[in-house]
Amino acid sequence: MTKTMSIRMDRENFEFLNELTKEQRSDLSKAVRDMVTRGRVLFAMERYKKGEASLGRAAELAGIPVGQMMTLLTEFGVQSRIEDEDYLQGLAAIRKAW
Repeated sequence: MTKTMSIRMDRENFEFLNELTKEQRSDLSKAVRDMVTRGRVLFAMERYKKGEASLGRAAELAGIPVGQMMTLLTEFGVQSRIEDEDYLQGLAAIRKAW
């Protein structure tokens, strides 16, 4: 379900979004939604990098699957914080489930 909102922004950001919509032949609403989505991903990556969010939590914050989050972290050069012990614990959990 979508919600409608009104926001205020400085002239520089407004003009940037207007230029972006012209280049992409899109509308202002879509440009704002795209920027919010990108901002969520960046926010999640920063939290993960600082150790403030697990991989799963970062993916949740970004609104994307864990696999996609892993790919983005790799593409942006963010080092994995997963240690060997984490892999072993995950493997043990899978073995229990099967």
